[in-house]
Amino acid sequence: MEKKKVLIIDDEASFTRMVKLNLEGTGKFEVATENDAIRGVATAQSFKPDVVLLDVVMPGCDGGEVLAQFRSDGQLSRVPVIFLTATMSPDAMKARSGMIAGRPVVVKPVEAKVLVKQIEKTLAETR
Repeated sequence: MEKKKVLIIDDEASFTRMVKLNLEGTGKFEVATENDAIRGVATAQSFKPDVVLLDVVMPGCDGGEVLAQFRSDGQLSRVPVIFLTATMSPDAMKARSGMIAGRPVVVKPVEAKVLVKQIEKTLAETR
């Protein structure tokens, strides 16, 4: 089985390290991380991810701005994005049907199995 490529764009290096280890530990994913939102698009262009985990609130450039850059880039426009946020409670997320701006959202901190399930669901929906 070919590993799916996951790019994590989040300004918290300790969070991206932990998620990378957990996802790669499943044997299902190859993971790259970017802790600078402004460099996120360039990293995505070179890594060519199957899915992107994108923090909503970051210094310099928020997740919505990064998503807009993805959507205007021919190479990245179809890459599915899952938002990550620590600013929303699980109850608030459920009230929004688990979506922000038409994209799935996962509330941090997140269990690895929950994240894997959301990644697999998102990839299945975009085939």
